Amino acid sequence: MHTTPDSGTPWVAVVGGGPAGLLAAQHLAEAGCRVTVYEAQTTVGRKFLVAGHGGFNLTNGEPAEAFAARYAARGPEFAQYLQHFSAADLRAWAQQLGISTFVGTSGRVFPTEEHKPAQVLRAWLARLHTLGVALNTRHRWLGFAAPDAGLRIRHEATGQETVVHPAATLLALGGASWTKTGSDGRWLPALQAAGVACVPFAPSNCGAEVKWSAFFRETVGRHPLKNIALHCGGQTVRGEVLLTDYGLEGTPVYALTPALREALAAGTPATLLLNLKPDLTEAQLTEKLARRRAGKSLASFLGEALKLRPPVPTLLREVSPPHLPTAAPALAHLLTHLPLPVAGLRPLEEAISTAGGIAWSEVNEHLMLNRLPGVFVAGEMLDWEAPTGGYLLQGCFSTGAWAARGIRRWLERNGALV
Repeated sequence: MHTTPDSGTPWVAVVGGGPAGLLAAQHLAEAGCRVTVYEAQTTVGRKFLVAGHGGFNLTNGEPAEAFAARYAARGPEFAQYLQHFSAADLRAWAQQLGISTFVGTSGRVFPTEEHKPAQVLRAWLARLHTLGVALNTRHRWLGFAAPDAGLRIRHEATGQETVVHPAATLLALGGASWTKTGSDGRWLPALQAAGVACVPFAPSNCGAEVKWSAFFRETVGRHPLKNIALHCGGQTVRGEVLLTDYGLEGTPVYALTPALREALAAGTPATLLLNLKPDLTEAQLTEKLARRRAGKSLASFLGEALKLRPPVPTLLREVSPPHLPTAAPALAHLLTHLPLPVAGLRPLEEAISTAGGIAWSEVNEHLMLNRLPGVFVAGEMLDWEAPTGGYLLQGCFSTGAWAARGIRRWLERNGALV
């Protein structure tokens, strides 16, 4: 069955009801397009809501140049996306929905306390409804229909398949983590069948595996290490980590995932260097350690003089050389460069986000697929990654806004939008 909405103003199909797709739908509707969103799940915005579980940071207040650098090797592209739809634009967008925001001490931008993630989404959906955006949930995209590249859509409740022919299409189906939200990577074969080159998915912003001894796992279990710094691949990140039975997790670990993944892929040692006292220089730490009196146990001294209480002594014995150094300079170096050998990364399903997806060589400067004119992509379908802290959501919003801009220009050039 082939269907096409009534002629008149141009009709755009958005496949995927996440942040990138919904913002693109809003921008396109505001530009005068008729927009239909196809979403395989029973509701839209599921991953948007998941983003609010650990503190709903919408974006970050970091300066623009440093902000763009957060997007790994794609910084130059993201600089223009962020210029088109910046963190300030995102805050203004929220304000237009009646959602006020504030910048936290970490630089992260949050809705004010009275605005929960579900309330933000409801306000957004109300805006889309006012604009006439059609939300077709339980409609799964199956790929392209030959030979005219129409969109094959299956209604999940009835199993009925239709082929639709929009004037332009935006694919915003997410990456391959958090499958319960619909971000399952099932779109990959359809794109590959169309000849679109894709980079294999890999976990990003995930925990690191360390082969603890059975004694360490039983003795320590899950325990936080606060006010520490981790170093890997020439990058140092401060924050808090959590020791777990499989290794460790936390924002500093997530930020260093790309460096760990690169080392693991190359077969070189993937080691996190843990600094337990990042507020002290190694010389200052040496001076404090030199005050240890004879007969004072190391565990007691570390707890009293440096506030390095359990499980730090156990951790030192777990990963340090067979015998802990007794000389103050050597011990100071160990406390600031404690090697944590990483054996692997946690599985894709546990990752907060993914690297991999559609190769950048497959899209033009407007995020249109070179092989499929009129088909654009946005969000985590593209091969980019960024740390947590507001950068992931901002990246989805900004690429969605940029792709919507590309679609408007495409329609204008083809005489479909005046």
